[in-house]
Amino acid sequence: MLANRLCVIGLGLIGGSLLRALRAADAVQTVVGYDPDPRQGQDALELGVVDIVAADAASAVRNADLVVVAVPVLRTAEAFAAIASSLAPGCVVTDVGSTKQSVLRDVVSVFGELPPWYVPGHPIAGTEKSGVANSIEHLFRGHRVILTPHAQQSADALARVRSMWELCGARVFEMDAARHDRIFAASSHLPHMLAYSFVDMLANLDGSEEVFSNAGGGLRGFTRIASSSPQMWHDIVRANAPAVGELLARQIGELQIMQTLLEQQRWDELKTIFERARHAREHYLTQIE
Repeated sequence: MLANRLCVIGLGLIGGSLLRALRAADAVQTVVGYDPDPRQGQDALELGVVDIVAADAASAVRNADLVVVAVPVLRTAEAFAAIASSLAPGCVVTDVGSTKQSVLRDVVSVFGELPPWYVPGHPIAGTEKSGVANSIEHLFRGHRVILTPHAQQSADALARVRSMWELCGARVFEMDAARHDRIFAASSHLPHMLAYSFVDMLANLDGSEEVFSNAGGGLRGFTRIASSSPQMWHDIVRANAPAVGELLARQIGELQIMQTLLEQQRWDELKTIFERARHAREHYLTQIE
């Protein structure tokens, strides 16, 4: 049994999917949830995702032996401050934040240090939909989960959180928090910014209705992530602004080069960029574990 009493703070897509997976694995005895949005709590209860919906975060974690904080990254400090005095001795706490350095700073701001029982985590899975009603039992199956253990990390706590994700069918990897944030600025955070920017540009074109009504699979595929939660991605980009900003500047430089090639009709050089990018992507596809 992974946990006799599991608590999840934040009953959205990730928190709800985690609970569905752990219930399917028969890994938890009692599940307590809390979400500041009463509708999410009510949905979680009606869907059988949780056994109990607590009135507040402090009462939710009381007597829990495992707590998962699944809130937007900019709400991390607030969430940890709310539960700090109610955590039971021996309780293990983890999170699912998409940025790790900002979360570590927030935890230190609450506790004055990084507690041994706290394990930073980030599941690399999701959809453009949000809310517990859209949670999926198999969301994490075959997907990566990144843990970023810190210098004060308890080996037992780390092993327990690893086990939690493996019970969901995830593949667990470990890396340094700074490295994590650089990698996901490139692989996730900047792509979302580009998708939002591109759709916003199209929407402001004269005749944008015709553009969208004639869109094929390429446009739908490229812009799918622009349907993701604007608030969530605002928070993520804000939390990882230095790494995202550095990459955004490089991307703008690349686009300016392509614009120059276009204006000067240097078609062979433009094609070379296309070929180089295609080769890089094809090679990348062979590297996916």
